[in-house]
Amino acid sequence: MIAREPTIERLATARQLLLEPFGLDESHLAQALAAIRAHQVDDADLYFQYTRAEGWSLEEGIVKTGSFSIDQGVGVRAVSGEKTAFAYSDDISLPSLLDAAHTVRAIASAGKSAKVRIPKTTIAPSRSLYPALDPIATLGSTDKVALLGKVEALARAQDPRIVQVMAGLASEYDVVLVARADGTLAADVRPLVRLSVTVIAEQGGRREVGSSGGGGRFGLAYFDDALIADYVGEAVRQALTNLDARPAPAGEMTVVLGAGWPGVLLHEAVGHGLEGDFNRKGSSAFSGRIGQRVAAKGVTILDDGTLPDRRGSLNIDDEGHATQANVLIEDGILKSYMQDSLNARLMGVQPTGNGRRESYASLPLPRMTNTYMLGGDKDPREIVASIKKGLYATNFGGGQVDITSGKFVFSASQAFWVENGKIQYPVKGATLVGNGPECMKKVSLIGNDMRLDSGVGTCGKEGQSVPVGVGQPTMRIDGLTVGGTA
Repeated sequence: MIAREPTIERLATARQLLLEPFGLDESHLAQALAAIRAHQVDDADLYFQYTRAEGWSLEEGIVKTGSFSIDQGVGVRAVSGEKTAFAYSDDISLPSLLDAAHTVRAIASAGKSAKVRIPKTTIAPSRSLYPALDPIATLGSTDKVALLGKVEALARAQDPRIVQVMAGLASEYDVVLVARADGTLAADVRPLVRLSVTVIAEQGGRREVGSSGGGGRFGLAYFDDALIADYVGEAVRQALTNLDARPAPAGEMTVVLGAGWPGVLLHEAVGHGLEGDFNRKGSSAFSGRIGQRVAAKGVTILDDGTLPDRRGSLNIDDEGHATQANVLIEDGILKSYMQDSLNARLMGVQPTGNGRRESYASLPLPRMTNTYMLGGDKDPREIVASIKKGLYATNFGGGQVDITSGKFVFSASQAFWVENGKIQYPVKGATLVGNGPECMKKVSLIGNDMRLDSGVGTCGKEGQSVPVGVGQPTMRIDGLTVGGTA
């Protein structure tokens, strides 16, 4: 839903934190943008940000670290053709702003200076997907420490083989204000919390790790006793299961991916290749393939920044555009790419609400939000039962992809060997190797259990990290290469 009232409230918060303390108002922003546009440029924007972050971590039964930080600043950008000039500063003052504006406008072609009429300010349409609260203030420090202590006690009580427990609680209050050269003004107030649990189990001199956690854009009350118990139980289950894991077999085989977090494979194998910059430059395996079949029938993949309270969701992207639910692949046919404003303009299409930056000190790039595959009609138990000999992977660690070739490598942190439709034993050391477009064409069965991850994803690109979400149903891929240790 695109709503006006919360947008006005978020603008008021942004003015209070980012403009008023420095004696600035919208007329000063217009002045800085006019200074840039006095030279002929295609686009320009100012990105103000105020971030308050807090973190607590527990290890060996005690809270070992507590951190708190405040950061604020402004990024100033001018775009001419494919060229971008960018300056940033943690000094939010009019002289600093004008200095940055005069610096970046040098990107414009010489001899094209002109008088510029200042456009009327327009408040950008915005969504209302999460509360505009400061999550750090939603729980006292004593209660935060107690929460971590509860994680420790629960984990150790579950099994005597749990020898170490690590837990972390992070909260962030992020306020952004975007002013664009066309007079658009947009703001967002972004809460973000995350609870992470890692346990180590030991048996017969062998040690194995299990981890869990989650979060999203809300207050710390989200982590109630039932949810904490779920996170702890999952981490302990993983660690104990891995104690019995045998070396993974290698070779080409049927692989079934579990629902939820295994969608991180889609994120890497398909998602990055559908970002606008790689396709504009022709460096993606998906370049120039709009309207072509790039996946099996039944495969529909979306990037959706409009899901309420989700870690990857945004009311506006970092260029001031309202986020969207973008259908990337529909029934196996490539439909669209994810775009920021620069790549959209150069490709002759509209921005899709995917312009994202790590901070005011970073340039916006086309990035994913929540990327997931829609469910099918198969019972997940039937899908596992369909495996004659193969792998059932339910959790993943790290992965990487070569955008140009589409090749990916992924490590499974929890997987099981299956024969004649029955799970035989857990395996460790399994890596999945494949090519994104080819892998998606080998999807043969899609479960009816689509699930999003619990809210733990962070995506890296060109040195910038941003929070994201992933999701998928259980699905079977015929003929995927598994690297193993057996």
